[in-house]
Amino acid sequence: MFNNNTRKPTTSTGGADTSLIARSTAINGDVRFSGALHLDGCIEGSVIAEAGSRAVFTLSAEGQVTGEIRVPNAVINGTVKGNIHVSERLELAAQARIDGDVHYRVLEMAAGAEVNGRMLHEGEQAPRQLAGPESTLEADADVDDATAPVSVFADDD
Repeated sequence: MFNNNTRKPTTSTGGADTSLIARSTAINGDVRFSGALHLDGCIEGSVIAEAGSRAVFTLSAEGQVTGEIRVPNAVINGTVKGNIHVSERLELAAQARIDGDVHYRVLEMAAGAEVNGRMLHEGEQAPRQLAGPESTLEADADVDDATAPVSVFADDD
C-alpha cells in the first residue's frame, strides 16, 4: 500500500538548480552561472561558470553561442562561434558545430561533430619537450666515441 521507494532528484552539479534558456530567447551580453545551464536559445556574449563550481553547461541542437565559453563541464550539440575552455569534461554530440579553438581535459566526441579550430588538451602534467639540437649533437658525439671502430693489428715478430 505504501511505497518506500521514493526517488530524490539528483544532479551532477551537487544539487544546484538548473536554469533553462528557451528556444525563442536571445540574450545579448555575458551569462554567468553556477549549477546547471541548459540553452535552447541564443547567447551573443560569453558563457562563464562560477569559479570553483562543478557547473554543467548544456547546449541543445537548436542552441547557439556567439562568444567564449568557460565552464568545468559541457555537453555541446549546437553551434558555437568562439573558443571553448572546459576544465574538466567536454562532450561534443553529433550535431555540434564549433568555429573556434577547443581547450579540454577529457573529451568525448561523437561521429558527426565538427570543429573548425584547434583541439588543445590541457592535462595536469606539463607538456613534454623534445630535446633541442644542441643536446642531440652531444648525445651523438658520445655514441660515436663508444661505437668507433677499433683497429687491432697482430704483432708479427
